Amino acid sequence: MAGGAVLLTVLAGCGSTSGSGSAAPSSLAGTANPVGGDTTSPATIAATTMTSASATATAPAGSAPTVAQGSSTPQNSGAASSTRCHTSELKASVGANNPGAGQENFPIVLTNRSGRTCTVYGFPGAEFVNSKGQAVAPDPERASGSERKVISLAPGKSAWAGLSFGNPAITGATTTTPAALLITPPDETAALKVPWTGGPVSNTGKASVPSLGAFAAGNGG
Repeated sequence: MAGGAVLLTVLAGCGSTSGSGSAAPSSLAGTANPVGGDTTSPATIAATTMTSASATATAPAGSAPTVAQGSSTPQNSGAASSTRCHTSELKASVGANNPGAGQENFPIVLTNRSGRTCTVYGFPGAEFVNSKGQAVAPDPERASGSERKVISLAPGKSAWAGLSFGNPAITGATTTTPAALLITPPDETAALKVPWTGGPVSNTGKASVPSLGAFAAGNGG
């Protein structure tokens, strides 16, 4: 009888251990989450794990990104040797529209306002919001075939990524006029808020869904 009790206890412990090893997938907060570089390197995997865990702990999945408050102190990187530009080191802006072939095309610009050279790589996160910070438009898609390159930004230099969508007046989509655009730099979770002056955008996922390109050097002008 005693031996049987010990065996049952051991089996119960094994079942408990295997169950606790399963965890639900986590996702970064916000929409159109920014994409960074080589996801296969050990350093990137470690940094991504830390970033995802932090985002999951501080914001519910599907909520808007944290909006940076303009702190002059750079955020700490998960990897001490990282050259990545952090949200607190950047200034965001939206350039003038360059329309064509029924498309509205705006450059999303990030400018290095820190005293060091840093890098951006990949796509920004972008989300149209109203005056209360609530999302009012579909999640932007990433432009297929957009080549990702490491862009080195010396102090004062800029990188840009294209934001494009079909003119709602042509597509016939219902619209809303956002108050601002939240821009999240690659591999960051805090967003920069930029007033939106580009007019109405589609508020449905049926037409005029915006797309984002990868960052390139310059201001897109």
